[in-house]
Amino acid sequence: MIESVIETHQLSRSFGSLKAVDGLNLLIGNEIFGLLGPNGSGKTTTVLMLTTLLKPTSGTATVCGYSCFKQQMQVREKISYVPQDMAVDIKLTGRENVWFFAKMYGVTRPKDRVDEVLGILELSDRADDIVRTYSGGMRRRLELAQALVHEPEVLFLDEPTIGLDVSARRNIWEHITRLKKNGMTVFVTTHYMDEADHACNRVAIIDKGQIVAINTPEYLKHAFAQDIISIRISGNYHPIEENIFSYLGNDGDTILLSAEDGLNQLPEIRKKLETAGNTIREISLRSASLDDVFLKLITNRSEPDGFNGHKFRTMLRRRG
Repeated sequence: MIESVIETHQLSRSFGSLKAVDGLNLLIGNEIFGLLGPNGSGKTTTVLMLTTLLKPTSGTATVCGYSCFKQQMQVREKISYVPQDMAVDIKLTGRENVWFFAKMYGVTRPKDRVDEVLGILELSDRADDIVRTYSGGMRRRLELAQALVHEPEVLFLDEPTIGLDVSARRNIWEHITRLKKNGMTVFVTTHYMDEADHACNRVAIIDKGQIVAINTPEYLKHAFAQDIISIRISGNYHPIEENIFSYLGNDGDTILLSAEDGLNQLPEIRKKLETAGNTIREISLRSASLDDVFLKLITNRSEPDGFNGHKFRTMLRRRG
């Protein structure tokens, strides 16, 4: 039984005729919990409601036992929220940015706490430099330092690594994982399935405002996706009908199949393909990923509001 830190019951939010979140039921404990979904699926709307920044149309939500809609101040004392867009002042130093948040939250002994979180996020050496000179990864770590300065129990992160390079993404997730080990609950949205697979204890996939699957990444991969087999052949593909695999298509001379327990099925699949007249040059096998689960479950892959190029370029400049 999960001890509740975040809990929602039939949480819904509409914007006119659009139901952005539709009857959301969640029970989240002391874990890293990932909410995954395409653009427009309701991820950010959910986060805004849980962080008291948006009122629901119906339903309830609590964080640390407090109502997100009737006890907003108590909830805000327990949480921190790092949004997608950068929330640092590039004209100030890193230390000044964190100091501002410490004073705003009324942190006792703010100097000691500011020094502490700058050290935790590995920013001490650059703390007195103007943030304009920081890399994108350093700015994101500075946002985490701001969010942690008042020692919250729950941290909400909306796309924490979007626009960052691989090294910076890895560094951010190392810090996030460490926070959970130290007892913090982390609620994160991300488009990077590999990050969720590696770091999240559980994930929920949301589509059109509704949860379509929720469990550990391993469980979801086993339940909803199969192993992927890539086979390079010479000449034309000679198909066969077999119930031990599914034909997914081909990319040039490479045939893609899916199968349960692909490793054990591979010798039999190869034999049947060769018997049918296929000349096999190379075979490779990979386990199912969260990307496979995501693509299987998600039906809404469009950009409902279109691509906002100006907003995207502005975000990348701030992170660069």
